[in-house]
Amino acid sequence: MWDWVRQLAEWSQADVPFAVATVTGHQGSTPAEPGAKLLVRADGVFHGTVGGGHLEQLVLADARACLEKGEARAFRYPLGAKLGQCCGGVVDVFVEPVNHGPRLYLFGAGHVGQALCRTLEDTPFRVHLVDERPEWLHGERIPPSVVRHEEPWDVFAGRALWDARRTYVAVMTHRHDLDQDIIAFAVTKPARYLGLIGSRTKWARFRQRLEARGVTARQMERVQCPMGVEIGGKSPQEVAVSIAAGLLQVHHGLAVDTQSETAAAESPRLREVSSGE
Repeated sequence: MWDWVRQLAEWSQADVPFAVATVTGHQGSTPAEPGAKLLVRADGVFHGTVGGGHLEQLVLADARACLEKGEARAFRYPLGAKLGQCCGGVVDVFVEPVNHGPRLYLFGAGHVGQALCRTLEDTPFRVHLVDERPEWLHGERIPPSVVRHEEPWDVFAGRALWDARRTYVAVMTHRHDLDQDIIAFAVTKPARYLGLIGSRTKWARFRQRLEARGVTARQMERVQCPMGVEIGGKSPQEVAVSIAAGLLQVHHGLAVDTQSETAAAESPRLREVSSGE
């Protein structure tokens, strides 16, 4: 028998977006019993069955559509001629997206980075914290829900999932050269938000260096620097609150995301902050 629990756990742990389609009820003659499940990824890979045939193809398509929108929905499928079925029954299916929420790739586990992890706890964001320094990455004040990556930034970035709707990036390492390298890489990838901690003066210097490396003006317009919303405080926790507020504004559609080529010009005035390392 297919072990859907094991497959669900595997995809959940890997942070792979997928949808669970469950047969919740049926009337008359149908090819699937209540409780039958399909686990469907955005790329079309699936496990399980709700009975096969044209019904299953429709469920797969509807599940992927729900995953794309990030919405749960109930469907009813009459098994008549329109579905190429002759059973004559009706199948009810509930589709629920999993791992479809925003993920933050947070480069830098310093004071602000750790504070940001705490601030985003119990929000829709799943935080991936990336830092080579074990003494910082494994700090006791970092919530257990944070996924920690003790490795070079480019190793993580090379295998990470980049998505124009789900991926958010915040760069705040302990070295400006690392910040610059990460930004130069990230501007070539799809992401809904791309932020760099620092002042407008820092960003002006970075723009000159990035331009010399071949980064285009349109790519640099995607970068939010300074990050966050104006709250007036400068402590690591206050800066983290400011940045978290900006991320949540984008997530909830209250601010322009940086996937837009005009985002930098249209977004609200952002706050100048230092890295706090």
